[in-house]
Amino acid sequence: MFNNAAIIHPKKRIINNEKAGFEHVLSVNVTCMFLGMKHAARVMVPARTGSIISTTSIASNIGGAAPHSYTCAKHVIVGLTKNLAVELGQFGIRVNCMSPYGMATPMAINAIGLEGEVVENMMNSFGNLKGVTLKTDDVDKAALFLGTTFPRQEGAGRFHRRRVPSMDAGLSLAVVVGDGDK
Repeated sequence: MFNNAAIIHPKKRIINNEKAGFEHVLSVNVTCMFLGMKHAARVMVPARTGSIISTTSIASNIGGAAPHSYTCAKHVIVGLTKNLAVELGQFGIRVNCMSPYGMATPMAINAIGLEGEVVENMMNSFGNLKGVTLKTDDVDKAALFLGTTFPRQEGAGRFHRRRVPSMDAGLSLAVVVGDGDK
């Protein structure tokens, strides 16, 4: 099951955030994902097999990448994924999540307020892996890999549990070098 629900509100300083907006983002980005996992597990546990894959965000790995409510929600999904991987592993169910960086999706284009190609170029400029543009198709392929089961056969997909692959062109690996001599 591919679990992919998210909304985003404009990025604001913490003192300007409204509780209602924060709760709205959490209700979609956490509660909907939780319910997707719950109902997938209800079918998979009796079958003693399955795969639940959720989309998080690079915001679950690094600070300042997204608004507070969105960042909070994506951290929750990583924690829930780890918990469910432990709980459901005994039934042969693999639980994973992926953390892509910014792509030119309708949500990202709307949130940033720029055209798709400009969004892609901006996101590319932040990563240290040059010449690669993250597309939604890349996330689809990663989900397919994580969701593939090879029963009673050797296969990489069947051993992946609690993975949080960062699809960020190396951004989360980058070391920021400051002006230490000044």
